[in-house]
Amino acid sequence: MVMKILAIVPSFNEAENITHVIEAIKGENPLIDILVVNDCSKDETGVLAESTGQASVVNLLSNLGIGGAVQTGFKYAVRKGYDIAFQFDGDGQHLASEINILLDPILHNDADVVIGSRFCQKQNGFRSTPLRRRGIQVFEILNSLLIKQRITDNTSGFRAYCKKAIHFLAENYPEDYPEPEAVLLLGKNGFRLKEVPVCMQARKRGNSSITGIKSGYYMIKVLLAVLVNAMRPRSSKD
Repeated sequence: MVMKILAIVPSFNEAENITHVIEAIKGENPLIDILVVNDCSKDETGVLAESTGQASVVNLLSNLGIGGAVQTGFKYAVRKGYDIAFQFDGDGQHLASEINILLDPILHNDADVVIGSRFCQKQNGFRSTPLRRRGIQVFEILNSLLIKQRITDNTSGFRAYCKKAIHFLAENYPEDYPEPEAVLLLGKNGFRLKEVPVCMQARKRGNSSITGIKSGYYMIKVLLAVLVNAMRPRSSKD
């Protein structure tokens, strides 16, 4: 049976990057469908994505943030009956050449969720700022204690999901700080998590909204959100 695979590309003001991202995914595997979730961008992200003729585009009417944008992708995947979905950032940091590495454990039923990690093996490539790396290490320790699984790159947005995980996250995906919170949520609810080593590159063009002092502030807020979620009861996967 041929698996239906969807690339969910959350995008906010990525007009300078989105065309390249779409072409890179299609160049790696033309059979992968692409959904660009345009999170109420102020530039031509949505128009340029549509102009490629290679992606479906959802233009959100208000800015939902990364959590709402990715959850929109999960809901779309449920409605369209996809077997596997994966996140791929619209800023050009993820490498299309590593999509198959990400998908392989799910295709072989070795995992329910696969996270592309910059840190589970020593390698070259963009590894974020020193401050953010310290925060990522804190999440690694915290989630290891809470879910008894070691995840080295809790903030990675390069992730793949099986059908059951897609349905679960379509209803339960965290809104505020989704990547580290989702690791905790998935682990608490019995999903099999696996990391694979990947390289990432600095964003192609444009600027990240989380830099400098904001980066430290962001990490503190995420840590508090993870601790709050740790106290919540387990959800139902059924």
